[in-house]
Amino acid sequence: MEIKQGTQSFYIGNEENSEAEVHFVRVGENRIILDHTHVAEHLRGQNVGQQLVKAAVEYAKKEKLQVIPLCPFAKAEFEKHPDYQELLG
Repeated sequence: MEIKQGTQSFYIGNEENSEAEVHFVRVGENRIILDHTHVAEHLRGQNVGQQLVKAAVEYAKKEKLQVIPLCPFAKAEFEKHPDYQELLG
């Protein structure tokens, strides 16, 4: 499964009608808010959501951004992964 980067998301499928997505909103110069995660029923149980959040985390690290995980799923992923904590903003 290929994870693609959109203008405000990481997704699987196509950007307009994705099968799975983590959506983010840029806040100022150095922060993003992860505000929504969606995984289609047929992809659930395959760690797709985790992979999408990880892609967003890697993007934030590369771009030197802080992350505010408002989405309950993304927030749970940040709680599970101590290495994500350094990005909390």
